[in-house]
Amino acid sequence: MIAGPVSTERFTDRAASYARARPGYPDAIAPMLARELALPAGAVVADLGSGTGLSCEPFLRAGFAVIGVEPNDAMRAAGDRQLAAYPRFRSVAGTAEATTLPDASADLVIAAQAFHWFDVSRARAEVLRIAKRPARAALIWNDRIATGSPFAEGYEQLLLDFGIDYAKIRHRHAHEASVTEFFGGPVWREQRFANPTELDWDTLVERLNSASYVPKPDAPTYAPMLARLRELFDAGQRDGRIVMAYDTRVFFGALIACIVDG
Repeated sequence: MIAGPVSTERFTDRAASYARARPGYPDAIAPMLARELALPAGAVVADLGSGTGLSCEPFLRAGFAVIGVEPNDAMRAAGDRQLAAYPRFRSVAGTAEATTLPDASADLVIAAQAFHWFDVSRARAEVLRIAKRPARAALIWNDRIATGSPFAEGYEQLLLDFGIDYAKIRHRHAHEASVTEFFGGPVWREQRFANPTELDWDTLVERLNSASYVPKPDAPTYAPMLARLRELFDAGQRDGRIVMAYDTRVFFGALIACIVDG
């Protein structure tokens, strides 16, 4: 979603599916970060790669002001619609490396399901510019649990078999060396939250379609992929719904500002 022209446009024709079917984030994240990072009341949160606004919602519900920074027009428009009821939300067209935000304007900078698209060194410099001191940040991922049930393991194999560059992208999620580089050292902490979701067939298809690495409906591999998905769903569903479990990982702390960073 961030960093080069290819990644910023990956989700243009998947924005609707993304908004309808992607998992949200546990509300418990916002108060945990407020407590652990000593955030002020009504803190301003800058969400880099905010997409359709899913990651903004826990912070808005907790009473924070949120600025969504999103380069993709379709995703940003979907987020504006999704969050229209929150007066403390606004969005800007920008990237993690060039947010357009003023210096020292955010109490907390977050990125959810987006950091693996960033140019780490440039994003780090930009966060140090826009964050008040201490430069508090949190990197968040919904990591789908790929073992423990026939459906979870079958879905993972489906992505490996049909995904275009799935293995490469999944390897980059929550890559601790990149997280350490971003924070300027091993100064971050981690918290995990269980985040199971229940999906009916239509929503499961939309969740699959929302991924940037799966074939599009006009691809020759799309129909066999969907047939495999149907088999997995029918074998594992209960009352017309399937559970897709996630482990929400939150890496948080204050960036170390080196001399070269200003």
